[in-house]
Amino acid sequence: MATDVPNSPSTIMPAMRYRDASAAIEWLSKVFGLQKHAVYPGPNGTIGHAELALGGGMIMLGSEKDDTYGRGFKPPGDVGDVETRSVYIVVDDANVVYERAKAAGGRIVRELQETDYGSREFTVKDAEGHSWSVGTYNPWASHS
Repeated sequence: MATDVPNSPSTIMPAMRYRDASAAIEWLSKVFGLQKHAVYPGPNGTIGHAELALGGGMIMLGSEKDDTYGRGFKPPGDVGDVETRSVYIVVDDANVVYERAKAAGGRIVRELQETDYGSREFTVKDAEGHSWSVGTYNPWASHS
């Protein structure tokens, strides 16, 4: 392990772009209980950078940008609803989060179910089509 990496709860964080990052922050907070760790505004009502935390995990997100790097990101709806990544959120009660996701207009793409590896989980797409899998499986727990 690299010695220059600070000891922190999460050293790998998904980073995403949204057309309406402010709306995404509110939806993710309401549905999944993510807490605003930092939100830095950008020009013209955009979000330059945001950090949302849950337990020891964190995601980063920001508004779409029309620059060389930013043009490399497309919302799933622009590319046939295809994604190359998903985010998994560990929760104590998947039923509660499932109901919140449905009530907030999330599109359930994998219904609430029991898995062979002991999780109760589902997958929902947010307003811009990003997939979020939510379940009780905790990969940090002992699996002996």
